[in-house]
Amino acid sequence: MYYAIISEDVDNSLPHRKSARPAHLERLEALKSEGRLLLAGPHPAIDSPDPGEAGFTGSLVVAEFDSLEAAQNWADADPYVDAGVYAKVTVKPFKVVLP
Repeated sequence: MYYAIISEDVDNSLPHRKSARPAHLERLEALKSEGRLLLAGPHPAIDSPDPGEAGFTGSLVVAEFDSLEAAQNWADADPYVDAGVYAKVTVKPFKVVLP
């Protein structure tokens, strides 16, 4: 089943994001190579695909896991969590309807 991992950043998270980004992307690439990643990306803080120094307000990952517990464990181990990027992380089941 798919699960949505919805993360909200702390204020001024950009420096933390930059330092932990390579390890964060490595985990996402692993999900992708396993065919389990539906989509992933950050929420820009401003209405722009490249927000620059405005940074981001959070992230969304939708991926396939064996259970809600497995998805939560994966989310808890994100390098962004250890780097202090996220203030809150919510994991919930996700049903793909479209496309």
